[in-house]
Amino acid sequence: AWRTHGRSGSYPCAMTSLAGLAMLAGGHTPIEGRYAYNVRRAVDYVLNCASPNGLIARTDEEMRPMYGHGFGMLFLAQAHGMERDSSKQNRIRAVLERAVRLTGQSQSKAGGWIYTPNATSDEGSVTVTQIQGLRAIRDVGIDVPKNIIDSACEYIQKSANPDGGIRYRIAHTGGSRPAITAAAVATMYSASQYEHPVALKALEFVKERVSTSKTGHLGGGHRYYAMLYTAQAMYLSSEENWHMYFPKVRETVLRGQASDGVWRGKRVGVVYTTAVSLLVLQLPYGYLPALQR
Repeated sequence: AWRTHGRSGSYPCAMTSLAGLAMLAGGHTPIEGRYAYNVRRAVDYVLNCASPNGLIARTDEEMRPMYGHGFGMLFLAQAHGMERDSSKQNRIRAVLERAVRLTGQSQSKAGGWIYTPNATSDEGSVTVTQIQGLRAIRDVGIDVPKNIIDSACEYIQKSANPDGGIRYRIAHTGGSRPAITAAAVATMYSASQYEHPVALKALEFVKERVSTSKTGHLGGGHRYYAMLYTAQAMYLSSEENWHMYFPKVRETVLRGQASDGVWRGKRVGVVYTTAVSLLVLQLPYGYLPALQR
């Protein structure tokens, strides 16, 4: 496992999934590439995090386990198609099928998800991870009930503010969050809602901030989270948007790398910031099926 040191746990499942995704994005699979051994061990670790009830997380180290669950679904779904061992592939499939059921049971009445699998509340950042994970699972041929995705997209749509941005929660009346807005665009694209008015308006909200930024950052806090999803939104939306965005953020990211190879952030830790940086830089390679145009 990889671990980090945030304020509410070390998040080994979430961090291992993100680190594994960063390696997959560089063309390293469980069976080939310089880091095949590391990817293989990461897959095994995340599989071992899966509970019989479907939750993919280490609840003893993750106070907000639905993040690990969402990133775990995404990572295992990407690894599933790259795995040649049929027994391992079947094991991944069984874990993902249980994970879909757990996610469905944990969805709130409003259509979103909260930090723990209790279905009593919801907020945007967890909802984003569940939608992307579910879409990746569906792409490998595992059934995901359409009503779960539809309700989740409606949650994002109802969280939109008049300026096109997305607020933290559907029940809040607060201002638009740039990071959540970028994530909303990426996930609505994941759900094939490219032309939905909310997606289009949210994309304009993001583009306006990116176009006036010298560094490619959106502002508004949560820099690495925002960068992870802004890159996806710009890449998936059009070549024009990508060419406007990527040169700025690429130079900013490269300048931020320390001499020991890591990127350092103030909030979550170097595993998270390094994995996100690698995912952004390697996005144009197109190795992750879930993030392909």
